Amino acid sequence: MSLIPSLFGNSRVLDPFSTISDLLPPLGSNEVSTFANAQVDWKETPEAHVFKADLPGLKKEEVKVEVEEGRVLQISGERSVEKEDKNEKWHRVERGRGKFLRRFWLPQDAKVDEVKASMENGVLTVTIPKVSEPKPQVKSVEITG
Repeated sequence: MSLIPSLFGNSRVLDPFSTISDLLPPLGSNEVSTFANAQVDWKETPEAHVFKADLPGLKKEEVKVEVEEGRVLQISGERSVEKEDKNEKWHRVERGRGKFLRRFWLPQDAKVDEVKASMENGVLTVTIPKVSEPKPQVKSVEITG
């Protein structure tokens, strides 16, 4: 997580575009695997914030999307370990397994009550619409002589 030095002494301010996973207490070495670092892209369009997470091999039932405390998007889940057969001999295991958890601070313009999520071909897409900004009202003023 990146921290931005504050102009007001030694205190630090959180970078709003960083994840907050580093603020979490450690879960223990057995609870999170290399899969914990699920890759997530976050883009902002004029209408929404869009998160895309690569979760190959997972079904939508194995993934959970939540908004905590009104401003924290949490994406979590678990990839199960394949069952071992006595007649099989594994030579290499590189694909990540276990639980994963990613958290993101959401900006003030996020409509957290309208979050939508979909999953296709191992890619989770979370779309959070933005609050539309009120257009400034212009009032003509008559100029008198």
